[in-house]
Amino acid sequence: MIESIKKSSKILTPEKAASFLPIIISSFIALLIVVFFVVPESIKSNKVNLELNEFIRKKNELENLKLKYKKNNQKFDKLKNEKFRIIELISGTSNLETLLANVGIIGKRNDIEFLSIIPKSQIISSDIVPINQNTNLNKNESIVIDPLLVEGTKKYLIDFSFKTDFINLISFLRELEFQENIILIQDIDVNVIDNKNNNINNNRNLDVILSMTFYGKI
Repeated sequence: MIESIKKSSKILTPEKAASFLPIIISSFIALLIVVFFVVPESIKSNKVNLELNEFIRKKNELENLKLKYKKNNQKFDKLKNEKFRIIELISGTSNLETLLANVGIIGKRNDIEFLSIIPKSQIISSDIVPINQNTNLNKNESIVIDPLLVEGTKKYLIDFSFKTDFINLISFLRELEFQENIILIQDIDVNVIDNKNNNINNNRNLDVILSMTFYGKI
């Protein structure tokens, strides 16, 4: 019994205590390094890694957005070109003055004697109420939506009064159909002129009032 106590007392010798002390101090210092340096650096590294992943994700999304923007821009350009083609199909490239000049040329070519040209009204794009030009349209007429009156166009309502004969009238109307602008005949009133008291060489035996709609660019 006494011998075992002596052996155990010999385990904690000053030499051994002196060797354990540096180990304990080193472990304590290592623990401090881990707590105050390694752990914060690890947290900081994880934060940087998350930010990097977020940056890569946003970069990929930006590329996708660029592709979508490019596709949408191409679709917009296609729709824009289609819109211009529709406008040109409806209104051509002529304004009102050019249209009237062409009508005059066609009339002269077909021996038309114009008596009067009366602009009734004009409607711009999708306007419901027409611009008043010596005419009064009722409410039912003003609210009619014209499917041919697209954005960038306007239409003119004009009455023509002239004298001609049947053959030239047909030829005149046929030539109007081949104009680049859309021309609609709203109404036509034809009366036969009594030429008994007039010059027998005058072949214009028809008195015509023609109401037409012209479409042109704004």
